[in-house]
Amino acid sequence: MLLISGAAITVGLQVASENANDRLKSDLELLGRAISLPISDALLNNDLDTVQANLDSVFSIGRVYGASVYNVYGEQVAEAGVTETDLSNSRLALQTVQTGIKQDDYRRVEGRDVFSQFLPIVDRGGRIIGLLQINRRASDFDESFEELSQYAWLTWSAFAIITIAVLVFGHYRGVGRHVVQLKDAMLQVAGGNRTARVKPEGPSELQEVAQGLNRMLDSIEQAEKELEQRRQHEASLQQALREQEKMAAIGSVASGVAHELGAPLTVIDGRASRLLRTHKDEESQRQLQAVRGQVQRLTGLVNQLLAFSRTPVQHRESIALATLIDTAITSIQFEQDKGAARVKLGELPAVTLKVDIKRLELALVNVMRNALQAAQHVVNINAEVDSNSALKIIIDDDGEGLPDNMKEKALHPFETNKPQGKGTGLGLTIVKHVLSDHQGELTLTNNDKGGCRVILCLPASSLADKPALGGQ
Repeated sequence: MLLISGAAITVGLQVASENANDRLKSDLELLGRAISLPISDALLNNDLDTVQANLDSVFSIGRVYGASVYNVYGEQVAEAGVTETDLSNSRLALQTVQTGIKQDDYRRVEGRDVFSQFLPIVDRGGRIIGLLQINRRASDFDESFEELSQYAWLTWSAFAIITIAVLVFGHYRGVGRHVVQLKDAMLQVAGGNRTARVKPEGPSELQEVAQGLNRMLDSIEQAEKELEQRRQHEASLQQALREQEKMAAIGSVASGVAHELGAPLTVIDGRASRLLRTHKDEESQRQLQAVRGQVQRLTGLVNQLLAFSRTPVQHRESIALATLIDTAITSIQFEQDKGAARVKLGELPAVTLKVDIKRLELALVNVMRNALQAAQHVVNINAEVDSNSALKIIIDDDGEGLPDNMKEKALHPFETNKPQGKGTGLGLTIVKHVLSDHQGELTLTNNDKGGCRVILCLPASSLADKPALGGQ
């Protein structure tokens, strides 16, 4: 815009300069024509005083630098100001006399640059009787143009300064700073800051761009969250698959080991029992009982390995909850020494279960065995039906409870906090798999009194009838 306006001013100044020059030339011509007739009459009457008076009147105006009258031979008749005395060699003077048409041009007169205009002096009959020369300083034309040019360029400069100020400050406040905010936000996003957002400000177009950028960033963030959730889900599935594969491998090994150990242990126990009947001395009895004790411990391990390797539930039978728990308590009492912790049974709901009785009884025995080994005085057994019709069997002991680092590890195979020789680390793992096969859940935590709490949760599908509270 500034370049276009500058070009327009340049063209305009050229036109104005030409118009100003034409006007100055016209002024000289008008002055010359105004005095040419009186001078013509005075020359015809040979009245040189009148000729001189007319020249002096023109010179006194101030716009004329010099004026003179010549005869047709180029000889000076009268003069005022700076003039030439002889025009016999002047091309312009000769052309004026020959053509009768005014001539003008820039010339040097007495070492000064002037604009000279030659007008023919004619009598009333139209005959050329002389020549009028009017000189004006050439600087008058330049000064007129320079003044106009200075005014025009000063005006353009002021316009340029105002325009640039408006563009710079107006653009910055109206557009620039908002564009900078957009750029900064994009740089932050490129640097990894996905939380960067742009406040929609400025012109409506920039607000739409900012809103579009924010929506895009929100979509990217949501997509990344969904992708991360999928990754976590896939990782958990992979972990679960590895656990299943691990359990399957352990189950296969456990089954093979159990079968290989079962027959030799039976033989060893039978031989030890026979020797007990034939060797009655105290030392033999003590040694053989120790052998049978170790055999029984290994037999228990074999039974747990077999239970661990069993296939999922395929056959369900109906049994009352109270009957199932009584059977498990009876089974565990044969393992208890005199003076050990006792089992205290609370109020039970009168419900009938449809489950794999042997496997669920094994799960209850394993939990009770752990609870009695950890308890100091008593193990409490309670049960309830929650709002979702799920059955919860709650077993609490008054022991020291589980350390925090064992709450998850205790459910893994061969993980135990019992002294060496006191546990295999398979008991709770077996319980977990039995409940999982019944679509149930095992929860291991500490109770309010500091002991350990185990919750066996069976879904409503494991109940054969409508739950109702009852006692034993």
